[in-house]
Amino acid sequence: MKIALVLAQPPGYSETFFNSKIKGLQENGHEVTLFTSSSQETYTLCKHVKSPKLNRFFLIQIFKMIWIGFLLLSNIRAVSKYFKLEKSKGNSSRRILEKIYLNAQLLKFKGDWIHFGFATLALNKEFVAEAIDAKMAVSFRGFDINVYPLKHPGCYDLLWQQVDKVQSISQYLLVKANSLGLSKETPSKIITPAVNIKTLPKRIVNEVENKLTIITIARFNWMKGIDYLIEVAAHLKNEGLDFEWQLIGAGTNSDKEKYLYHIYEKGLDQHVMLKGKYSHDETLNILATADIYVQPSVNEGFCNAVLEAQALGIPSVVFKVGGLQENILDTKTGWLIEPFDVVAMAKRIINITSLTHEEKVKISEQAVSRVQEQFNLNHQKHAFHIFYTQ
Repeated sequence: MKIALVLAQPPGYSETFFNSKIKGLQENGHEVTLFTSSSQETYTLCKHVKSPKLNRFFLIQIFKMIWIGFLLLSNIRAVSKYFKLEKSKGNSSRRILEKIYLNAQLLKFKGDWIHFGFATLALNKEFVAEAIDAKMAVSFRGFDINVYPLKHPGCYDLLWQQVDKVQSISQYLLVKANSLGLSKETPSKIITPAVNIKTLPKRIVNEVENKLTIITIARFNWMKGIDYLIEVAAHLKNEGLDFEWQLIGAGTNSDKEKYLYHIYEKGLDQHVMLKGKYSHDETLNILATADIYVQPSVNEGFCNAVLEAQALGIPSVVFKVGGLQENILDTKTGWLIEPFDVVAMAKRIINITSLTHEEKVKISEQAVSRVQEQFNLNHQKHAFHIFYTQ
């Protein structure tokens, strides 16, 4: 099959979800073309097509639209069908011409599926698949279902009418999409993130009693619950725990300043360290040194970092929100804490330090085993193959 994968930008080398998906589809004999917005980056894993770039100068933009129109002459049937579909929804001819320009590369695609990597990427492209006689698929990743519809009520109403099949990284996001208007009759498939077990570093276990190492991987964003992290750290300090909490991630300077001030205000300068952003391999090497992994997020579609921590056998503690409830089996592969009970989270961290060696090994082995069995790359690759063929 010929599949168009639509993303905002080419996936980085550390973005294992999309990279492994593309590789898996190619291994199963599918031809994948990546479509992104205008970008300076070039993707080499498969054919990469970039959307036309808008120009702020009116005359130059008019010339570019005329040129794109000329290139679309060989696809006039698809363009004409697209125009009629958009017109049926009451859109002005001017607006439709703008959409044709922006969607020109997709309108030239001759294939079986157009798959939008996030629901938001399908906005203003709802009729493209029908216009070129292809099927449309959409993935749910988190922000597109958890946050965007709150600011834009009804934004997916047209999309729900047009989509042929949906893929979600968790049952939680699929149910939430249903609450936003997606019909339960729409074919769907849960395909979670996966871990490449073969490339994981060896976990470094502290064999002597020394400072506890806690790690969290998260960008500086309110959704990641960094404020809760600082509150939990403050409770740990008040209980006299000797620890270092490393936060791997980055964000805007204003967000960093905000968290640095809160850390200073709580007297946590020697306990909470903002380590910055690292490559995926570097992040895994740091993660492998953790005694405990903590994810204090307000919500998560699933969270690959928590999955990787379990794959390394690191005791993991998270709030019981969103897809994290599917990511961790409470008390078996980690611990789910009621949202947003920072005292309970702090107590659980302290409790983990007092577990016997045998109890820690049991949790670690159960976590590693579950990831290897249910969240491996081969399973994910096969699932995507089935997604398009059945």
